[in-house]
Formats: sequence, structure tokens, C-alpha cells
Amino acid sequence: MSDLLAWLAALPLLGTGLWAWRRWHYPSFWLLAGYPVTALSVRASWRRVALGCGLTKKRQRWWFTTVPGAIASTGIVRVRRRFQRVAVDTKPFMWLPLPTRHGWHVTVWTLEGQTPSDYADAAERLAHSWGVHAVRVSSPRPGRVVLTATMRDPLITVDRLPSSPDLLKVTVGRLETGHPWIIDFRTVPHWLNAGATQSGKSNLANALLVGLAPQPVALVGIDLKGGVELTPYAPRLSALATCRSEAGRLLDDLVALMTDRMGLCRQASARDIWQLPPAIRPVPIVLLVDELAELYLMADKSEKDQIARTSTALLRVAQLGRAFGIYLFCCGQRIGSDLGPGVTALRAQCSGRICHRVNDPETATMTLGDLDPAALASARAIPAETPGVAIVAGQDGQWYRARSFHISEQVAEHAAHTYAHLTPSWEEITAHLPEPVTA
Repeated sequence: MSDLLAWLAALPLLGTGLWAWRRWHYPSFWLLAGYPVTALSVRASWRRVALGCGLTKKRQRWWFTTVPGAIASTGIVRVRRRFQRVAVDTKPFMWLPLPTRHGWHVTVWTLEGQTPSDYADAAERLAHSWGVHAVRVSSPRPGRVVLTATMRDPLITVDRLPSSPDLLKVTVGRLETGHPWIIDFRTVPHWLNAGATQSGKSNLANALLVGLAPQPVALVGIDLKGGVELTPYAPRLSALATCRSEAGRLLDDLVALMTDRMGLCRQASARDIWQLPPAIRPVPIVLLVDELAELYLMADKSEKDQIARTSTALLRVAQLGRAFGIYLFCCGQRIGSDLGPGVTALRAQCSGRICHRVNDPETATMTLGDLDPAALASARAIPAETPGVAIVAGQDGQWYRARSFHISEQVAEHAAHTYAHLTPSWEEITAHLPEPVTA
């Protein structure tokens, strides 16, 4: 009796210890305590979960059945056996789940006629069946599907990580996988960043500016909100356009720079500026565009020609800029096909896509709709209570939920002033052009 009382008295202490362990060092708790129980539970429940989610198949199998015969005089019932064909539910074969940083992943062998999309359609039902935050589906090779489960949302809080030391590579946040969210302009040269007010769109631009400020690059901006967004960062900007006419002149300069760099690469038999010797390699340029829609909105017909010229120049930069060290990061609250064919053509050149919470489905469709329907559905489900959360497509061809670090305007402004001495003047960059125009 005393031993039982001792065990009962120890239970609250054990529960408190487990809670503290899980609260203060979740990774070790998950690997040593949470994962073994979860793995056995998932494996044991796979048959009924697959059946409930419609992932099983009816198959015909032969079974032995016993048929009663005649009763002999001794009273013993004679039986005989025969084959009978019956239909049974066959589940896909599943390996034992393996642990990840935020959950587990398991490989499943698909049945005949199944495709990864069958499992992607059932991902939400799988998540609810296993009581996890989310289930993602991938297919490394034909006949195999990998289910990756996230036990809890890793993007509730995101601690700031040091930025990458590589040129034109910036760590701006964290992916749902736990890995850093990196924007690498050398790999993905042009980015489209969509998001409503207070969705985290401007915060992401701040994180990008803070990461690029200490690097030997030229930053130029187009801010058609009268300059209120980018003017505080002017010490680190080589040029800033605050109206459409200034934006047109700045884009004309960039097109002229591309033409000049084409000739430089041709003379050196180089395919891009990165094959040039460092001594003659021109400075890379990152163009930050805020409120992209303002470049295409037309108040009256008198602006039609100006919009056409500006749109064409921006599209030329997007088409040819990568090889000559000119990169784009375009932001906007509203990005829709109704703005004109120029926006659709620009979207096709921006392989990097970021979609925060948006107010209209058209913007989400414009940003992600041509990549993956599942990414589009996930973007529409971003709640307003999680600013900074976005759907990211790029880099490796996959899409992820991600969250940017919180970078206040004061922090970004401080970085702009701290590294102002690294800012090349626009006059120096365009000095060798036939007719330089200062924006």
C-alpha cells in the first residue's frame, strides 16, 4: 500500500518534469520521448487512417473456407475445404516513420493506379487523423510517396539568424522545415513579393535591405508612394525614383547599362559579368520596386504612352538583367492580370514568388497560381494574426510556408546609415554612358 501511495505521489512530479522538459528543450523531448510513441502510433493506425482517407483499394483474393458435410453415424461432422474469392481492402505499404526536427517523415509505396496527387488531396485529412499541424506530400521517385508531418507550427516565433556571407545572398527568415529562408539573387535573380497591408511584405523588404546593406552592391529603388517607404533608406540607395517620370528615367538608365555591359562581356568573350576578371567586373545592382501596380495604373489616356515605355523597360530588365548583374525585387499589394499584359509578362520572368496574406484571390492566383494549386490554397489560408508568414516558391522548385524576421523601420534605417559609405553614386555607375541621366 505504501508503494502505491509513493507512486501516486510521484505522478505529479513526473508530469511536471515532462512538461518542463517539453517546454524548455523540445528537440530532445521529441527525439527521446515523443517520437517513439508517435512512430508506433502512426504505424499501428495506418490501416484505418488509409481506409478513412480513401487511400486503400479493393482487391480480389482467394481464401480457404470450410463447408460442412454429412453427419456420420458416429456423430462426427465431416468438413471439406474449398477456395472462395473475396474482396478485401489493401492498404499501401508504409515504412517506419523517421524523426525530423519538427515531426517525422515516412515513405509509402503507392498502389496500382495511385499518383502523388491522391495523397496530396488527402493531406488535410491525414493531418487531422494523426493530430498533427500539417502533412506535406512529395514524390522522390515513381511508386514512392513521402509524407512529412509537422507536429506543431514552427513559425509561431522566429528568431533572427545571421545573414549569409555570400554575395547577393540574404537570410530573411525561416522555412517551416526549420531551415533558413534564403533569398539568393545569383540562383533566382528576380522576385515577386505580394501582400496586403500589415501582412509582412514591407518587413521582408526591410530584412532584405539589412542583409544587402553591408555587401558591395548598388541598391536602387522605385517607390511610387511618393517615396515614403524607401526615403528613410536613401543613404544606402544609389538612386531613388518617387514618381512615374523618375521611374521611367531610372529604368532607361538600367537598360542603357545593360547594353553597355553586353558590349563589355562580348569583348571579353564572357557570357555574363561573373566570368569577367574582378578588376573590370561592374558592380551588381538590385532594384527594389514598391507598389508595382502604380507603374501600370492609368488615370487618363495621356499616360498610356508613358506606361507602355516604363512597362517595356522594366520587362527588358527582367529578361536580360540576370546575365549583366541587374536583379529585381518587386513588391505590391495588388498584382492582377487586369493591370495589363505587361504585368503578366513580368510575372513570367520572376521565378522567385512570395505571397503573404492578400485581400483578393486574383493577387494570390497571379503570384502562385501557375506554380502549384496546393500553394495557392495555403496562401489563401494565411490568417491576419500571423504577419510575416508567406508562401515561398523558388530556389529548389518546391514551395514552403515561411516567416520573415521582424525587422523594424528603425533597424533598417540604422543599417542604411551605418553602411552609407558603401553606396556607389549613380553618377559614377552611369558616368561612362553616352548620355547619363541622374534619377
